[in-house]
Amino acid sequence: MGGQATTWHNWGGNQVAHPTAVEHPRDVDEVSALVKRVAADGRLVKVVGAGHSFTAAAATDGVLVHLDRMAEVVTSDLGSGLVTVQGGIPLHKLNTTLHELGLAMTNLGDIERQSIAGATSTGTHGTGRLLGGLATQIRALELVIGDGSVITCSPTEQPEVFESARIGLGALGVVTSVTLQCEPAFVLEANEQPLPLDAVMADIDSHVDDNEHFEFYWFPHTDVALTKSNNRVAPGVAPQPLKRWREWLDDELLANTVYNAVCALGKRRPALVPRLNTTAAGMLSARRFSDDSYKVFTSPRRVRFVEMEYAVPRAAVHDALAAIRHVIDRDGLRISFPVEVRFVAPDDIPLSTSYGRETAYLAIHRYRGEPFEGYFRAVENEMKALGGRPHWGKMHWRTADDLRPAYPKFDDFLAVRDRLDPERVFANTYTETVLGR
Repeated sequence: MGGQATTWHNWGGNQVAHPTAVEHPRDVDEVSALVKRVAADGRLVKVVGAGHSFTAAAATDGVLVHLDRMAEVVTSDLGSGLVTVQGGIPLHKLNTTLHELGLAMTNLGDIERQSIAGATSTGTHGTGRLLGGLATQIRALELVIGDGSVITCSPTEQPEVFESARIGLGALGVVTSVTLQCEPAFVLEANEQPLPLDAVMADIDSHVDDNEHFEFYWFPHTDVALTKSNNRVAPGVAPQPLKRWREWLDDELLANTVYNAVCALGKRRPALVPRLNTTAAGMLSARRFSDDSYKVFTSPRRVRFVEMEYAVPRAAVHDALAAIRHVIDRDGLRISFPVEVRFVAPDDIPLSTSYGRETAYLAIHRYRGEPFEGYFRAVENEMKALGGRPHWGKMHWRTADDLRPAYPKFDDFLAVRDRLDPERVFANTYTETVLGR
């Protein structure tokens, strides 16, 4: 089970770590033994999934733990929809396995490479005004805590732990299994069309309220937004997926191969970015299709980037988007990646970015290798002024002192951490920054 020191990079390439050892435990007993051993040696443990966080959430100079050997469905019940999975299962495997069982997740984000433990622990979400993020679908958790013991929690078993551990940032323990509330498999119809940005924003409440899932992408330096509406079709109606050639053209050739080339050109010659964006926006075309829900929710993403995403009150979405546009214009930036805007229901998870309020998420990106800090910091200042909360898995520069006022139950979470990991076995620089020591 042991491993030697190595160099670790995250997916975006902006985080590097040098753990002293890398471990791949096969079951919860091996995780427990590992944590006990490392704690006794006075070292630290961090778990990594797909490395899709842009923060240093998984970085460590201690022992890095991969749960890639703990990636199976443990139990499933078609009647109740409850499915228990090991923490390391990647979303793409979870989605296809659920489909084979006749089940599906109610909501998903648009990337499916993350592990279920990593995605839920950092607050991954999709879009839908009546739907919460992935963590709201959790019904029970199994954790290996700081002394190596194994605990389970749910709304009826250690509920105060369950409340916080659904989005735990890796600070409360190793999530070895997750019980999810799933539902019978369903089909979504996708309606995608480019529209003038001002028209979208003028009617934004109707777009959000009249669709189960709505999001849009604004292309900087243009007045074009690509809108995406997903709604369920009636049970028993056969899906009408895209023709294979159209799917390949749109999602592989244009959205990945060609787009990567365009971004690379913009990186070399930033002055061309406005013209390139205008050309790209002009190539967008409407499309409507239906397919199994997970195939509609998720998209292949092979163009590498770095991202920051902020959650603001839904009512502030106009001001938030205007602020991003102002930063780009004021600072003379050339931004090739679109700004993504999504909407999520309030929830009751202490460190959820949607805690207690209807939320709009605004995500900004830079192509891998482009300078991002100036752009991101400037936007962050604007989002903070609007009461924004940063996505835990995406770039930000917030600290415990200025995060505490943004989360009414921040100290409740810290109390749970003190109980589960008093010696801070699961600490790293990131958790010390956002949670304090």
